[in-house]
Amino acid sequence: MDTSDRLLLDGLRAAAPRAAVLLAALLVDAVAVLLLPAALAHAVDAVLAGRSSGAAVPFLALLAVAVLAETLAQFADPWCTAGATAALSRRLARHTLALGVPGTRRFNAGDLTGRLISSAPESGSAPAAIVQASTELLVSLGGLVALALINRWLAVVLLLGAPAGTAAVRHFVRRVSRSAGDYQLAQAALLAKLLDAMGGIRTIHAAGTHALEVERVLTPLAELDRAGRVIWQSQRQVQWRTSLLLPALQIAVITVAGYGVSAGRTTPGQLLAAVGYTTLALGFLGSAGSLLGLGRARAGAARIAEVLAAPALLPGSRPLPAGPGELVLHEVTVRHGGRTVLDHVSLTVPAGRTLALVGHSGSGKSTLAALAGRLADPDSGQLLLDGVPLHELRPEELRPAVAYAFARPALLGATVEEALRWTDEPQPSAEQAREAARSAEADGFIRRLPGGYGCALSAAPMSGGEAQRLGIARAIAHGGHLVVLDDATSSLDTATESRVDEALDRALAGCTRLVVAHRPGTAARADLVAWLDGGTLRALAPHRALWQDPDYRALFAPPLDTGGTL
Repeated sequence: MDTSDRLLLDGLRAAAPRAAVLLAALLVDAVAVLLLPAALAHAVDAVLAGRSSGAAVPFLALLAVAVLAETLAQFADPWCTAGATAALSRRLARHTLALGVPGTRRFNAGDLTGRLISSAPESGSAPAAIVQASTELLVSLGGLVALALINRWLAVVLLLGAPAGTAAVRHFVRRVSRSAGDYQLAQAALLAKLLDAMGGIRTIHAAGTHALEVERVLTPLAELDRAGRVIWQSQRQVQWRTSLLLPALQIAVITVAGYGVSAGRTTPGQLLAAVGYTTLALGFLGSAGSLLGLGRARAGAARIAEVLAAPALLPGSRPLPAGPGELVLHEVTVRHGGRTVLDHVSLTVPAGRTLALVGHSGSGKSTLAALAGRLADPDSGQLLLDGVPLHELRPEELRPAVAYAFARPALLGATVEEALRWTDEPQPSAEQAREAARSAEADGFIRRLPGGYGCALSAAPMSGGEAQRLGIARAIAHGGHLVVLDDATSSLDTATESRVDEALDRALAGCTRLVVAHRPGTAARADLVAWLDGGTLRALAPHRALWQDPDYRALFAPPLDTGGTL
């Protein structure tokens, strides 16, 4: 059994109570449907024998039961699918978030969104499809047994044609499973390209490349069309083949049953029942809908299983001691796509001090900042916070101990105040959040928003610098042993940055700080500077000492303007 099939079984177990209701309804329906031809045969033979009084009552009662059971199954089917889809979606979402920063490198946002909104519902339909297919198979077997009880030659005739039908159905399932996977891949590619286009909408409008972008976004349509055609052509082929086989087998069975009537071995009612049981016995050949659902479900499960197979950041189990916040990196190495981003980096961020990370773009500054709070794990080496390896710390200990502010902060929550307080327990109070906003020079523009701190984020027009100040305020309110500022003041003007830095010194007194710096003033305010060059630690010293090196000064030099004319 492969991983996709195991995942489908997990979905079936998650929706077991709902699937049980659906199964019960379909079993009752199956029993009623299997008894209907026998009840009809009894009624017909009774009427022909002159015993018509009450002969039709069993048939009508079974018909009523079948209708009620079928109605219940119509409600239970989507209920079961919804339960399994919810369970698979939660599992996929949890694991996707648990992948952390490395997950964003392996799966882009559009791809993951496609798996969540397309593959999960497809996989969630599996329990209902399995129950449907199982009961259809039981009905087919029941019909075959009933034919054998009427006349064993009826069952023999039917079995002679069954292999051809079974082969057609098996070929259909295999082909559809492959094509359904291709179809879902094309859907995900289309969604990913559309999300990329929406993210770069300003560039597209500025360049006037609307037509080119439409062509780029719609490139996967060709593959989508091809895979869709294969699915529907496969369905058409199995349907026309079974539509030819079914009547042929029915005619053969009726011929044998008719000969039995003429010979006196079969009653007219049994002849009528044989027609009904033949249709039921061959029902599995016409179950293309359920089989198509299973094929699509297996394809969706394979795409979900691919994400679940990616290793997540495993939680540790150790508590964090009440230390001062010393961060130590020992021989830390990180590789991305075959490139070494950090190469055996060792350094210590003293407790209560500020370390600035400087270096050219791609030197590993943001990667090191991500490692500091275990947003990612190194390929080798170790990071320790107050003497405890980060990967051994319990998440509920690590998360409150490390606060982050980013260059492009994601503001979460419904309102501005919720965005400032957005963290796991313990959550800062409203007053702490507002005090943090004042420290980050954000209180003034927040109060000018409609509704102030209660303003909905979706209705809060903010510049990049204002969003950064909210991110810094959130980090201040969060507090902890270590605060990581990953280029968090890049959109602030020099004067505002200076005021924010002074406020940070007051608000985060005693906290260890790791700062990704692109301005000489930011590096100058740090106690130490770690100069990264090509993924290695070139120097670790105060800014004033490093400033004597022309290569260091060149890191902060503005780019030459070669676009002007004399």
